[in-house]
Amino acid sequence: MMDVTDTLEVTKDAVWTMIIIGAPVMLVALTVGLVVSLFQALTQIQEMTLAFVPKIVCAMLALLIALPFMLNTLKTFTLGVFDKIAGGV
Repeated sequence: MMDVTDTLEVTKDAVWTMIIIGAPVMLVALTVGLVVSLFQALTQIQEMTLAFVPKIVCAMLALLIALPFMLNTLKTFTLGVFDKIAGGV
């Protein structure tokens, strides 16, 4: 039976797993958004699609590239949770 510390440990691991899984795509979107905003400020081009289209395209490319890492991390976390359940933590 799980007690409070075991539940908090699983919750902490789940939050860290979410951060690790989401970080690659979020960092790419942040970097591209910063570059596009700087470009817009320097050239005074205020086109709305210029702000969104490059971020979406780069985020999708980052998602495709990081997908094996993301799936492996999620698989490791899930197997760890299943082992704790089966082990009767």
